[in-house]
Amino acid sequence: MINIRLAHERGNADFGWLDSKHTFSFGNYYDPNHMGFGSLRVINEDKVQPSKGFGTHSHQNMEIISYVLEGELEHKDSIGNGSVIRPGDVQRMSAGTGIAHSEFNGSNSNGVHFLQIWILPEKKGIKPSYEQKHFPLAENLGQLTLVGSQDGRDNSVTIHQDVNLYVAALNKDDKVEHLINYHRSVWLQVARGAVDINSHTLFAGDGAAISQEEKIAIAATMDNTEVLLFDMA
Repeated sequence: MINIRLAHERGNADFGWLDSKHTFSFGNYYDPNHMGFGSLRVINEDKVQPSKGFGTHSHQNMEIISYVLEGELEHKDSIGNGSVIRPGDVQRMSAGTGIAHSEFNGSNSNGVHFLQIWILPEKKGIKPSYEQKHFPLAENLGQLTLVGSQDGRDNSVTIHQDVNLYVAALNKDDKVEHLINYHRSVWLQVARGAVDINSHTLFAGDGAAISQEEKIAIAATMDNTEVLLFDMA
């Protein structure tokens, strides 16, 4: 079973300095039919104007992943981390018992385009932590690359939940398949470009909730296509 979440049906918050599209209910956008999928709670597609950003704010008991598509996002937090997140980087922040952080576009001329992803943790009250790794997708063009997992295998970032996060950079006619184990589901998010999946066509910003399927076949129909695949219990 495949249920498509079209990009234009998402919630939207436009603050001038920030344009944010919400796949699931978030902030002032509430849709009881779209509260998340499995342990996946938030996928926000955010575009931040030059020299703007999110001031210091707090989170608790959430696995927060930032994935930059364009530009550079500066991060600072209350446990001593400071970094710049660029395309190809995956940042994981475990809020646990509580963490404060800020995210800022330090460029005076270029915008930042990124995905902010929240995943419910396997348990509450863990120690806050931070991790950031780079995955050169150009070197793995045309295949799914594991970038996040519960056990941190294959040099992926560690997510405190039974979720395997894959990304793929694809050119037109590239095809990848993903087998789905029994009792597991998949969310596919198209970050850019377009793909056909099991006879459905998805474009940038579209997502798909996939359950009770043995596998998913992903075929890019445009160059410079990028997808994120969440395989979860």
